[in-house]
Amino acid sequence: MIRLNPISLFCFFAIAVVGSSKADQFVLFDVTFEMTKAEADEKKSHYFVTKEMLNKATPKDWTAPGDYRNGTIHLRLEVLEKPAGDVPTTWSVCYLPNKGQKNGYGCTNTQLYTEEGVYEKEVDMTKFWNHDSIIWTEGIRQMSLVMKGNGGGKDHAHLREDTEHFFPTKVRFTLVQVSKGAKYDPALMPE
Repeated sequence: MIRLNPISLFCFFAIAVVGSSKADQFVLFDVTFEMTKAEADEKKSHYFVTKEMLNKATPKDWTAPGDYRNGTIHLRLEVLEKPAGDVPTTWSVCYLPNKGQKNGYGCTNTQLYTEEGVYEKEVDMTKFWNHDSIIWTEGIRQMSLVMKGNGGGKDHAHLREDTEHFFPTKVRFTLVQVSKGAKYDPALMPE
């Protein structure tokens, strides 16, 4: 039989509680905005989350000490207002790095939606489109959110013939970065 002295027992429980009480995660951004057809035409269906809008605690090096590069993304999209109709819509979420290679940026997508509501999705950081075009040790300078139909990469909403089903739209986007080996903790989301 193994016996632990009171100090060893206390240390064991303290480590267990601290290690499980908080996921290693941070909110990269939390933005609410409306996109009109005129704005979409001007910005090619893009909404830019600039450096000033990113969390000030965003690490420059996404590989250490916390390994966010090999972790996951928790995408939370709240569609607050949209035109009537059930035309499938998605948003590409693109990382624009301080330093890139190949094409110089990488993107993932929200799930398709047809009505107002909350849509959440987990994405592996090593499995989205061109994730390896970003030099993660150099950090992110901004993010681009691109409104699209269900036709893929070039199906930008402002170029479609049925734009009345897309604009105006009001959404709230929250993107949470979770480090490798950690689990997303919804209790740490902003309200």
